This record gives sequence, structure tokens and C-alpha cells, in this order.
Amino acid sequence: MNAPVQGFVATGWEGVKEAFQANLDSGADLGAGVSAFHHGKCVVDLTGGWFDKDKKTEYTSDALQLVFSTTKGITAIAVAMLVQRGVIDYGAPVAQYWPEFAQHGKQDATVAQLLSHQCGLSTVVGKISLQEALDWNTITSRLAATAPSWPIGTKHGYHALTYGWLAGELIRRVDGRSPGRFVAEEIAGPLGVEMFIGLPEQYEPRVSRLSNEPVDPNTPPIDPMVAKMLADLMGPDSPGGRALSLNGAFGEITSTDGVFNTRAVHAAEIPAANGITNARSLATIYAATLGPINGVQLINDSIRECATATITPAGEADECLIMPTTFGMGFMTHGQFTPYAGSGSYGHSGAGGSVAFAQESRQLSLAYVMNQMAANLATDARAQRLTDAAVKCADAAK
Repeated sequence: MNAPVQGFVATGWEGVKEAFQANLDSGADLGAGVSAFHHGKCVVDLTGGWFDKDKKTEYTSDALQLVFSTTKGITAIAVAMLVQRGVIDYGAPVAQYWPEFAQHGKQDATVAQLLSHQCGLSTVVGKISLQEALDWNTITSRLAATAPSWPIGTKHGYHALTYGWLAGELIRRVDGRSPGRFVAEEIAGPLGVEMFIGLPEQYEPRVSRLSNEPVDPNTPPIDPMVAKMLADLMGPDSPGGRALSLNGAFGEITSTDGVFNTRAVHAAEIPAANGITNARSLATIYAATLGPINGVQLINDSIRECATATITPAGEADECLIMPTTFGMGFMTHGQFTPYAGSGSYGHSGAGGSVAFAQESRQLSLAYVMNQMAANLATDARAQRLTDAAVKCADAAK
């Protein structure tokens, strides 16, 4: 039985719908959305499957989805907009805008180093409660008072949660608005999309809960040796585990009953991890970094080229994620960990599978959101099938 699918596909882009339907029908997806823009026009806008694991409600265009680190790309766009306005300089010291940040030898750390995960602030020192982490002034003060885990600029390591508060405080210091409010008023509002960092309570019933239970009951369990390897590399006491959980404050992010399904976390501003949105909105935002969408272009070509150039050293292993990762000014760029549509792609992936990115050479943007968590932080097989199909359609449309 085919899973229900609704939405729009332009002529020549049917391959994306076929890949989307296959993800759902195979049991790889429970409920999901995919959207793509090509040369400034929406060519794919689909939702399908089920809003809940009991399959009582269909997943439609009304659904909203928490997208974990896919949020980081939106925060990176917000910072780029402020660079374009001349109030932030990527090459300037962070402390120029946030004086308290200069503690523990961080006085020369640049905005570029902060955004590219080179500042050694992937977590705070010592214990921190979830309540403290959700309080903006508390968490940003703790980060300002944290000593770097390595000499700044000598390594990079994924700031899974802290990136958002670090970049977000930069936004707040120069603009006066919180990052959630800035995104609402300067990105979502002008483009007419739904992108929330700090979800108003009236939207809560539309949020589809994340699930990490296999849709297919015949899915084989993970190999014990692989499970041990993952625990050694990303366990709670590893650099990656501490970064992903903020020393345990957020628990296991992929847990069905975890904190990311709670109202308290949805309501807070966590600009690295708690964006709530849909695929159409994400694809629209990224399309507006390539050119005007309904008269709105978020960043110009020169700022985009600067912000999306890879600045982490080629082949350098990530101190938290172990394998090499590639970062620009807050964006994950094309590389082994994040292939996207190929060279020149920039965007961000989210834990469990979501992704949003753009590629200037093809004038393509694509976003995928889902409620079925996979055991990955990037390079989700479902998302890559959709990306590969979109690339094929874009190339055929030339």
C-alpha cells in the first residue's frame, strides 16, 4: 500500500516525487516533507506519510517539524545579513562586539573562527542543568567564561549546541534583537514562511513528534561491534558526546521521549538545534540566498561567496565528530561528510536526517524534513536519494 503523498511537482521533476514516495513506501520514512527551488521557482513541494507513529493522522503541509542542526544554517544566514549591513565583520574579534567573550585568552578569536567551530567551545566546563541551558543569559555567560579546549585556530570541532548561543549572542549584541526574533522579522516575515527559533505556543499542536522507533518492524538491530565503536567515539564521555548533550543536560538527542519533544525546549531559543519549520520554508530561505524570491534576496552574491567558502583545513579531522568536516561561516560546505549536490553546495544537516542547502552553479535549493530519526548526523540516505534525484532533474532542465 502506497503511503499518502500530497503537493506539487513541476514537469520534469517527477523523479524527486518517485524518490520521496519510495522512501515512504519502504518504511524508511514515517512522515516527511521535501521541497526544491530551481532558478528562483518552486519545482517540488511535497509532504507525505504520517504525522504520528500510530498512523492516525496524515503528514500534510500543515505539519511543522523540529530540524535539529539544520537550524544552524538559518543562523548563519542571519549573521551573513548583518555582515552585509556592515555591523559585523567576519575578520573582527568576537570580543569587539561581546567584550565578556575575551576571558581565558579568547580576546583575539575572530568571528570567522567562532562560526567555523575553531574556538574550542563545544561545551561548557562543569555541570549545567537543562533549565540553566535554556536561560539565554546563563548559557551565554557560561560560554564567555569557558576556556577553549584547544588553542583557537589550530583545530576545529563541532559545536553541536553551543554554536547557536555563540552566534546568537553575536546577533543580539549588534542588533539588539534575539536571534529568534531577528529570524522571524528579517527572514521568515519578509519571505512569508514559517521558521521558528522559539516556537509560539499556539503552533505547538502542529509539531510532529520525533520518533526513533523503526517504521519497519523487520529492521535488523545494529551490530554489537558497531554499537560499541559508536559508543567509544560518541559516548557520553567523549568530546562528541559532551558536545551533543552539553555535558548531559540535553540527554540523548535521538530519544523518542527526549527533551527535544518537550514544550520547554520548543519555546526556548537554541539557534543551533531547535528550529521548527517545514521543507517549503527552508527551501525558500535558501533560494533567497541565491536570488530574489518574491522580491526578497537575503544576501548578495559577494557576501554569499565569502560566507560559503570552506575555511577549515582540507582533510582536518573534526575533534568532536572524528572524521573530516568542512565549514564556512556557519555553513557546512560540500565535503565527504556533507556531499549535498556536489561542489559549491552549502547548507546544514540535522541529527536524524533533515537537511537544507543551496548550490549556486545549478541555482538549486533543496530541503528535507522528517519525523523518523535515523542514527546519523549527516549524509542521510533518504535525503541523499532526494538530492540525487533533484540534481538529475536540474541537469536535464538546462
